[in-house]
Amino acid sequence: MGVSMEAAKTWVERWEDQQQRYAVDREERFTVICDVTEHLVGGCSRPLLLDLGCGPGSLADRLARRLPNAEIVAVDMDPVLLELGRTHHADAARYVDVVIGEAGWTHALGLGRGLDVAVSTTALHYLPALKLLEIYRALAGLLRPGGALINGDHFPPEAGPCAHLTAHVGLCRVERTGGHRHEDWESWWVAASADPDLADVFAQREERFRMLPRDEEANHHLPVDRHTELLREAGFRHVAPVWQVGDSAVLVAMKD
Repeated sequence: MGVSMEAAKTWVERWEDQQQRYAVDREERFTVICDVTEHLVGGCSRPLLLDLGCGPGSLADRLARRLPNAEIVAVDMDPVLLELGRTHHADAARYVDVVIGEAGWTHALGLGRGLDVAVSTTALHYLPALKLLEIYRALAGLLRPGGALINGDHFPPEAGPCAHLTAHVGLCRVERTGGHRHEDWESWWVAASADPDLADVFAQREERFRMLPRDEEANHHLPVDRHTELLREAGFRHVAPVWQVGDSAVLVAMKD
């Protein structure tokens, strides 16, 4: 049984609110990702975009509004977030339930043609370096020549005396803009899990996450330099950050 439109609207709106607490200048980050995507697909009549770790469709919805002719495939492994996206942002994308990086995951996407752009935001930091390398290689194979991966996430600097400063700058920005007053991650999940309308998808989520290796739920925030190394090893010759506030950044990797 699906989630009602009313419930999906409520929980997606609360999701958007609580994410303001964690993603520094989140809306600006989304705008930058859309700006870069729009620029890269300027000559395409129907660009094909892939949203990795799409959650409830936050980025896919913004891309669809910016690029109404785009075909967007949105991927996530969380049944709760996917169902919220399918219901509240139904027209934004085609949603695919798959664990990014598992055997056969790229075939499950059903793309049919070369990707123009792959995007992600605050999703890939759960992956360790070796798994990221595999995924970057897979994406390089999916992207057409001139295509790009655009990743917005937290990229802490290398360890050293100044390493804590980027996080401090980001925290100050969140406090100045009132982000610390928003609902937090844990509270959102606790409240959502108590909604009877979401009971079925939460049961699916519990089963899915019970089967995942523990490491799949860990954070592996890698610095930009390490991502750059992995991306170049995977076949992306041109890699550069195009926006940054604190340790929140947008990293672009282009394929020749």
